Amino acid sequence: MATFQPVKNIIFDFGGVVLDIDPSQTLNELKKLGFEDEGLLESPAFKEGVMNKFERGILTPEIFREKVCDFLGINASDQQIDEAWNALLFDIPKERIAVIEQVKKHYNIFLLSNSNEIHYEVYVRDLQLRFGYREFDQLFDKAYFSFDLHLSKPNPEIFEFVMNQHKLKPEETLFIDDTLEHIEVARRLGLQTFHLENPVRIRDLFTEGKLKGDLKLP
Repeated sequence: MATFQPVKNIIFDFGGVVLDIDPSQTLNELKKLGFEDEGLLESPAFKEGVMNKFERGILTPEIFREKVCDFLGINASDQQIDEAWNALLFDIPKERIAVIEQVKKHYNIFLLSNSNEIHYEVYVRDLQLRFGYREFDQLFDKAYFSFDLHLSKPNPEIFEFVMNQHKLKPEETLFIDDTLEHIEVARRLGLQTFHLENPVRIRDLFTEGKLKGDLKLP
């Protein structure tokens, strides 16, 4: 089995890697607002036409809220939609911030997240209030969010953009994500990858900020 050598750069996913998420919590909150047909959330029309467009910054939060109400057949205030949409987010674990701070001493580190403006406001506030970082660019060498780039994973162009911005060599770059589809695209582009699956956490990949020597490609 191949090992991660030599790695100079690490690209972290956010939700499911740095931040724990539970989409079932959003579903529960939407049901409280009168939503009934769970299948709608998984339909291509909603995932591609609403959610993915919001993640790529094509829809503003205002238009997104309107489309959610129309598509799901609910009558809810902006605050109710935001609270339901954010219910899946947990607080950023303190120990993961500590791990990232240690890793940054040894590698160039980047964040690459499929995210949206409503979620972003929540976890950047958490980062500021609990950890004293004004933005994620202070914790990482650079943080990239899909709604800002108007690109999202698994589109190869979002990986190419980050690589080109920092002149990263794929073979020297490790990408960590919890979504297999994203991992497969990164691997085809020549990046080293680690598919993070429960119960593994990012702390399990490092010893004093350095990748464990016996870490294997899945």
